Amino acid sequence: MRGAFVIFTPVFLALTGCERSTGFADKEGSKFAPSTLKRGAKTEDGLVVGHRLTAAGEHELALKAYLRAASEQGVTPEVLSAIGSANLRLGRLGQAETILRRATELDPEFAPAWNNLGVVLMEQGEIAEAARVFQVAFGVDRGETAQIRENLRLALANLENPDYAPKHNETFALVRRGSGDYLLQSDI
Repeated sequence: MRGAFVIFTPVFLALTGCERSTGFADKEGSKFAPSTLKRGAKTEDGLVVGHRLTAAGEHELALKAYLRAASEQGVTPEVLSAIGSANLRLGRLGQAETILRRATELDPEFAPAWNNLGVVLMEQGEIAEAARVFQVAFGVDRGETAQIRENLRLALANLENPDYAPKHNETFALVRRGSGDYLLQSDI
């Protein structure tokens, strides 16, 4: 009987310090981070967060934010275009191409996805296909976006003269919907 008391007492004392249902979750003055959002709290849109992270050069974190946006908003052409662009920035050209092609399939009228696909193709040396894709982007956009016009011009110049090298200030630009744009430096 005494052996059972010796084993039971430390276990009982250890368990008396535990809380029954709340554990470490979100207590005032707790040194632990809250494990979940409070009921009714809004999170920042994953696309907005991703765009900010991309602008700051944090492409891996941006990709995670875009993936969160996909889980919250669904797999939309805008989300796919953002994911593809993040993969492009990370040098994952094959993944970027696949994702951007899927975005153009979902919405053939989404010019940023066409443009960004063209940038990926240029990076892969697929100049003829890139020029065709930039033409599609230009048509869908109705020539309204300066970056798309410039990308088409550079691709056509490369197509006509494969030895063409853009001037120092001429580069291909990634485009996204909303404010701001992304510039992709190219050695083409």
